[in-house]
Amino acid sequence: MSPEIKDQIHRGLPFPLGASVRDGGCNFAVYSPRATKVEVCLFDDEEHEVQKITLPARSGPIWYGFMSGIHFNQKYGLRVHGPFNPDEGLYFNPHKLMIDPYAQSLSRHAKPGNLQFSYDIENAEDLIPCHKDSASQVPKSIVTSQEFDWQNVSTPYHNWSNTVIYEAHVKGFTMNMPDIPAEIRGTYLGMAHESSIQYLKNLGISSIQLLPVYAFMSEHKLRDLSLTNYWGYNPINFFSPDPRYAKEDAVTEFKTLIREFHKEDIEVILDVVYNHTAEGNMMGPTMSFRGLNRDFYRQHPEDKAHYIDNSGCGNSTNLFKSSVLRLVMDSMRHWVTHYQVDGFRFDLASSLAREEWDFSDQSAFFKAIAQDPVLSKVKLIAEPWDVGRFGYQLGQFPEDWYECNDKFRDTVRHFWRGDDGYIADFATRLMGSRDIFRKGPLEISTSLNYITYHDGFTLEDLVSYNNKHNQANRERNQDGHSHNISHNYGEEGVSSDPAVVELRARQKRNLLATLFLSQGSVHFLGGDEIGNTQNGNNNAYCQDNELSWINWQVGVEQLKLLQFVQQMIKIRRSSRLIGDLIFTKEQLKHGPAESDEVHWFNPNGKSVTIEQWHDPRCKAVALLISNGVNSPAQELYDVDECFLVMINANAENREFIIPACPGGGWKVILDTAENDGITPPDWCLSTNKIELKGQSLVLLSHPEWSVS
Repeated sequence: MSPEIKDQIHRGLPFPLGASVRDGGCNFAVYSPRATKVEVCLFDDEEHEVQKITLPARSGPIWYGFMSGIHFNQKYGLRVHGPFNPDEGLYFNPHKLMIDPYAQSLSRHAKPGNLQFSYDIENAEDLIPCHKDSASQVPKSIVTSQEFDWQNVSTPYHNWSNTVIYEAHVKGFTMNMPDIPAEIRGTYLGMAHESSIQYLKNLGISSIQLLPVYAFMSEHKLRDLSLTNYWGYNPINFFSPDPRYAKEDAVTEFKTLIREFHKEDIEVILDVVYNHTAEGNMMGPTMSFRGLNRDFYRQHPEDKAHYIDNSGCGNSTNLFKSSVLRLVMDSMRHWVTHYQVDGFRFDLASSLAREEWDFSDQSAFFKAIAQDPVLSKVKLIAEPWDVGRFGYQLGQFPEDWYECNDKFRDTVRHFWRGDDGYIADFATRLMGSRDIFRKGPLEISTSLNYITYHDGFTLEDLVSYNNKHNQANRERNQDGHSHNISHNYGEEGVSSDPAVVELRARQKRNLLATLFLSQGSVHFLGGDEIGNTQNGNNNAYCQDNELSWINWQVGVEQLKLLQFVQQMIKIRRSSRLIGDLIFTKEQLKHGPAESDEVHWFNPNGKSVTIEQWHDPRCKAVALLISNGVNSPAQELYDVDECFLVMINANAENREFIIPACPGGGWKVILDTAENDGITPPDWCLSTNKIELKGQSLVLLSHPEWSVS
């Protein structure tokens, strides 16, 4: 160390953690309770190490120091000294450059490399420290300015009842979009392009949920298979937008994406992975967290050499420790404050709410968010399970959290496939799964309903394949789940049989109509609106190619489906009755919800009996939703908004008797078996009977009701 640099080092402050510019220099603060020395290494623009500076002060577990003359855009890394003892979970090794856990941007995206392991991988059984420098294979942390021109754009806020979430991948959504300039396809700027945003605006969605954009790294095993982690569920830093989606500056360009979406009143929700990191199990690379803090991961209490793996990815972050909980809270506030994101969808959220061992609905994680004046205002979405013991916790999250409802997905798939015994469960799911979601004094539903997600079949593949076809993943088709509840309707994969093609199209409309007419809120997989396919691959996490990228070269049939989805979103967002009905315990007591707003009828126009709800052969039902009538036959005449949903999951046609009519009669909004499901012009029923084709849904409305 040169005397010139040494003279510029001061004690500084132990807060905030990370690198913060002030007073003509930069303060560094690093949490590492068992370290014996922490060095900040400075790098030039070509990432050559030029200076190494020991942090001069320590306050408890935090090492810190202030360095004059260091400004924004300075590249740096950490070298941390301490005991190397894997049997005790300690992997200190100053030969390995660490990414600052609080780094707000990285110099490049992380790639797996053999120098990243703290131990000598050629003598892995002995677990001796490796003395080769890893700096060439580690992205450099950057001292980052968060200045940005938000152009006075306000953050949108959509009530949950008006929320339609569209799930998309930054790269996959834009790589093939023809109106986006080639040089920005697959990037933040590509997604921020006016053609991208206008497409989503025209679709009608309220919110976009982005697959992970935090800096992540592909697994070493995928590198060895010449594959890569495409989805991004393998983070290496919780504060940095991944540089792989940037043209030049990831921070500015990702903020631009959010600003442009907010201009069009579209929320941006981030799919975040706080439950594990890319460092994997105890034999994985050491690039950041493991090299600073042993307690960052959950360990077996009597064998700290081995991790508790609630994620299925090798490690589990330990939010039971206050330092880890603090890091996650700081990360969330960072994205809300500096990037103005509108919410988070938490991958394997049950793992985050584990206390010393098991999930708790009173966990410190929930309480920390609830009391936070910033975080308590944003949308919170749980994937309500992990792979640890008692990990499945659907319905157990706090009342202001929405939860991804896999029971809705599975039941709706079973029902429309024609499986026996699902009528009552189907009705319950359609009404917001009140058997599961009964939260708060009003017992509201916080069900986030979906048919498809990124992990699993696309909608097109759901009606085209009986089995998964994951051979491209090079795991002998053993990866991905096999319980898809799908049907190919006569032929595996692409079909030219007109009858098969027509039935598949109708079933897609049935599934979509059920989703958009359901109580709760809606999650929709990007590309489903145009029949995007992954050729039967239900686990395309490692396919960064045409298989995963949305194909925007669509034909007439795909455009018809797009028009149907646009119509369904308009119907949902124009109604006061779809999405947010509230029921009392008494109204839920004897089966599917029934109240003055909700009445169920069998095809004969009579109220559904308990015996019919439990009849495994029953696959047809009618649902009357109105703004409140006790006796529909006498009172429906006076209401100003009402819908009759008639559903026939039988393969055969079924005649329905209309149980009651509003003043002026019923108007037909859609029939999934006619006119590609598109609203017919001014078609009012002139009879009290209607025949539904096999496997179809018909929606009727008050004659004066219209979409807005």
